[in-house]
This record gives sequence, structure tokens and C-alpha cells, in this order.
Amino acid sequence: MANKSVRIELNHSGIRDLARSSGVQNVMVGRAEKVAADAGAGFIVKQGMSRNRARAAVVSSNLEAIQAEQTDRALTRAIDAGRVS
Repeated sequence: MANKSVRIELNHSGIRDLARSSGVQNVMVGRAEKVAADAGAGFIVKQGMSRNRARAAVVSSNLEAIQAEQTDRALTRAIDAGRVS
């Protein structure tokens, strides 16, 4: 039995273009919005574009949200809301 290997060459610029596409950004923001909604009031979504990919983050926007994370882990508990079902 011959040992056959497969060589895969990645198209790095194509992968970068895909990771920066509006479709990927929409998915990232959509998931972040679900997490923010599940975390409760005071959590907002920030989105952006890095050099290589789209980004989205959920951050606290006021003191009450910071305290909710400190005392109840509101944002930490909400992370599962962003998972693909």
C-alpha cells in the first residue's frame, strides 16, 4: 500500500478577503448582538475591521453594566448566546 500525501496550498489573500467580507462582519455583529441582549442593559456592540479580519466585541457602556459583570458575571454568562445553534 503506497503512502500518498496531499499538498494543500492556501490562498492567503483570498482567506483575508473572506475574513474581511461584509458577510463575515454581519455574522460577527449578529452574534455579538445576541450576547449583548442576553447580558442585559448597558452592554453594547463595537465593531471594526483589523488588517486581516472583521471584529465585533461586546463591552460595557456604563457603571451598572460594569457592576453587573463584577457581581453577577452577566457578560460571561451570556457568551453562549453567541454560539451557533
